Amino acid sequence: FGGLSRSSCGLAGSVSLPLERLPFNNTALRRLPVDDSEAAGSRTVPGACFSRIRTLQPLLRPTFVAVSASALALLGLSGREVLSAPLGPDYLSGSRLLPGSEPAAHCYSGHQFGLFAGQLGDGAALYLGEVEGPGGQGRWEIQVKGAGVTPYSRDGDGRKVLRSSIREFLCSEAMAALGIPSTRAAALVTSDLYVTRDPLNNGRRVRERCSTVLRVAPSFIRFGSFEIFLGRDEFSGLQGPSAGRHDVRAQLLDYVIESFYPSIQRRHSNRKERNTAFFREVAMRTAKLVAQWQSVGFCHGVLNTDNMSILGLTLDYGPFGFMDRFDPDFVCNASDRRGRYSYRAQPSVCRWNLARLAEALGSELHGAEAGAVLDDFMPAYEAFYLGNMRRKLGLLRREEAEDGELVSDLLRLMHNTGADFTNTFRLLSRVPWPAEGDRERSAVGAVVDAILDQCADIEELKVDNKPTMEERELAMILSMAQTNPVMFGMVADRPEVSQQLERMGRLKELLATDQAELREKQRDDWIHWVGRYRSARLARECDGASDPCAVREARLSAMNSTNPRVVLRNYIAQNAIQAAERGDFSEVHRILEVLENPYSDAPGAEPQDGSDGRSSENQKDREPKCEGETDYKQLTVGYGSKPPAWARGICVT
Repeated sequence: FGGLSRSSCGLAGSVSLPLERLPFNNTALRRLPVDDSEAAGSRTVPGACFSRIRTLQPLLRPTFVAVSASALALLGLSGREVLSAPLGPDYLSGSRLLPGSEPAAHCYSGHQFGLFAGQLGDGAALYLGEVEGPGGQGRWEIQVKGAGVTPYSRDGDGRKVLRSSIREFLCSEAMAALGIPSTRAAALVTSDLYVTRDPLNNGRRVRERCSTVLRVAPSFIRFGSFEIFLGRDEFSGLQGPSAGRHDVRAQLLDYVIESFYPSIQRRHSNRKERNTAFFREVAMRTAKLVAQWQSVGFCHGVLNTDNMSILGLTLDYGPFGFMDRFDPDFVCNASDRRGRYSYRAQPSVCRWNLARLAEALGSELHGAEAGAVLDDFMPAYEAFYLGNMRRKLGLLRREEAEDGELVSDLLRLMHNTGADFTNTFRLLSRVPWPAEGDRERSAVGAVVDAILDQCADIEELKVDNKPTMEERELAMILSMAQTNPVMFGMVADRPEVSQQLERMGRLKELLATDQAELREKQRDDWIHWVGRYRSARLARECDGASDPCAVREARLSAMNSTNPRVVLRNYIAQNAIQAAERGDFSEVHRILEVLENPYSDAPGAEPQDGSDGRSSENQKDREPKCEGETDYKQLTVGYGSKPPAWARGICVT
């Protein structure tokens, strides 16, 4: 769907449209304190969870880029109905008031990169209201991201641009299709209104089209929603706009639990016990969510407390990234210089954010029990994660003590060989069951050869293993190793230093070998791991099974429905962005269709021109560009293929 403007539709504006009959039931604004001030501009908003927005800020000639039929269906709408509505782009971009909607902006605070930032709030998102789903299937909050200035915009203009809106729209729907809890994106609208942006933070501003995403979720309340009640922070000196308003905090807590955790509300008559049970459930949902992220190689990029959902949903898609080559230290946000939100760090960061939520809830919780919940977080995460990894390896019938080690060794091997995360796991379903004979040995060799095609060559690995620490700091540490071994031993234990030393060790080994030797070693290592996986683990899956064939079929089914063929890699999103910025929305539609079926082997993820998905030489040698630059040509790389070399040069901030 997409590319339709109002002038292309023949329906009369006076006809009552499905969009104009949405059954709004705006409970949040009735249950929670709302700021009714008519003051203009950014301001501190005390004692309120929402601020009314009295004046819409329409886009200029809004036009649909794309819609998600499955997300619209949550609201009882069809894509065809929406696209044929003369005022569809106006309604779904916040340019025209939907009957029954009550525009507002949500007030929240948050810890950003570890420091309390005081009042934040919806600086670019507009709450429209809550719609009753068809057939009594819950209530859905809808909001427009990029609709203009709110009291929380600070120095911003409240607008979002086409490139970031495409990324959010596609990734929201991609995550839902992967089975990972997420806010949804129902519609993407662009316009002829422009703003200037500095997409690479390098002082170079460019004109970009204002665009909006219609987001859908049961609620967009987040950890930071409870941080508006925090007192003055000793490090930042800031406080929440409703510091000390325990009455409002109690209202918000009651609303969240009664609306979204009704079973907890029913089970507990004691308030603190109820609240602690709620906190435990939020922690478990968060542990399960981050385990799912880790299992598909997803990195959020900005895991601040204001970007974490109180419902355990993936929330706010900014500089996210799916790993190409497996790297535990992968950082998808080019602004995150110290790697606070690296792939490896995500579970511990989520636990840290839960601790901040516990602080914000304060006396509403039993302190000791809240501490026990935090203590249980990492073991729960590890159990969820290992369960996911067992399914990715097709280990369904038994839980062996050495499974964790098998997974760790696989990931270490993937890291050392520069193997593509998504494609390697997809290929492992081809590993044959243990049996004797030349045919099985040949099949193993074919799988290993296919995996080796997903691994990095020696020059790529040399680049990947260069130390990332500043040269001065690194030289000082190396000098310390020569002159003060005791002090060096203390410093070398720090994670950031030990990682640099590991990189240097791997680089030294690479410099002492060549491509042929490297590939032979990689092959030997993969043959060894695959052999161990088959003979020491898969063989035991059939132990005691009355129907071994059914076990084998279940293994293939589980692996192929857990290991996606396609994820939204940065270069895939970039292809869609570049085409859309030229006015061609067809690539957004094609990618959306592919991402809605990420586990399918059906055609659709391959280049439309029939090429084999490999980069041509001129593409391979092209100077890497960054998100926000628009001088790419249309690319013909298959979305299920190993990414081209230039894709590593794309940076997102």
